[in-house]
Amino acid sequence: MNTATLSSGTRTTAQLARDVISLFKLRIGVLIMLTALVGMAITPGPAPSAWQVLVLALSVLLASASAGAFNQYVEHESDRLMQRTRRRAFATGALPHHPAWLVLMAALLGGAVASAWLALNAVAALHVFLGAFFYGVVYTLWLKRRTAWNIVIGGLAGSFAVLAGAAAVDPALGPLPWLLALVLFLWTPPHFWSLAIANSTDYAQAGVPMLPVVLGPQRAARVVLVSTVLLFLASLAPLAHGAGVAYGIGALAGGLHFVRKSWALARRPERATAMASFFASLIQLSLLLMAASLDALLR
Repeated sequence: MNTATLSSGTRTTAQLARDVISLFKLRIGVLIMLTALVGMAITPGPAPSAWQVLVLALSVLLASASAGAFNQYVEHESDRLMQRTRRRAFATGALPHHPAWLVLMAALLGGAVASAWLALNAVAALHVFLGAFFYGVVYTLWLKRRTAWNIVIGGLAGSFAVLAGAAAVDPALGPLPWLLALVLFLWTPPHFWSLAIANSTDYAQAGVPMLPVVLGPQRAARVVLVSTVLLFLASLAPLAHGAGVAYGIGALAGGLHFVRKSWALARRPERATAMASFFASLIQLSLLLMAASLDALLR
């Protein structure tokens, strides 16, 4: 076998690995996993073992992966119509669109839920399941093509990860994890709508009634601003329920940055300001999660 053949084989294997990783949306899965770990960290109660922390992280990651893959399996035809998604593995045919994938997705979700049940408790396992169910079924199958408010309810997927982590420590779920779950619920719409404004032509071409397609970019940008302000206010509520100074600093810094960028988007609803608002949402959530973790560590 010559060097060119070896190089070609290596590239093919590497591309296959990239396609599979992309299929399961592991970058999003890691973010959702981190929210679950923060939910565990902020909840008062007996410290979980290292084994339980690992099971929580993997169960949330695998459940998210199964839902992400199911989303791409269902959306493979419309993904071909969108610039942002047309290179996905099912859309290009790089991976075969075969029902065997559904078996694998179901096995991943079943294994994740069962592991959480056995190593943690039934309440944690229920929330692991609900996170995947709301993204894969409620959002992808029921809401995405029926209403411009699809992502609002679909955003509950991230909230359930926080509750899964909290339930692993205390199934009764106190006010702090519920408030952080509310923050995640309110974070998803302005985060996703900012991206949707930047890609509104894609969604219109694919026939997906995202908010900027239905309302137009200008009105949608104003909705993003209002949503971001509500998110910012909600992110301060944990301060009245035991969150400390470290959390407050992170909530203020990240929230004000996101509000500033969404204000710029409302003034000039165009791709550049929409992407700036989208990236600001990621910074806001990252600062909030880090601050909540630090705050729990200092308590």
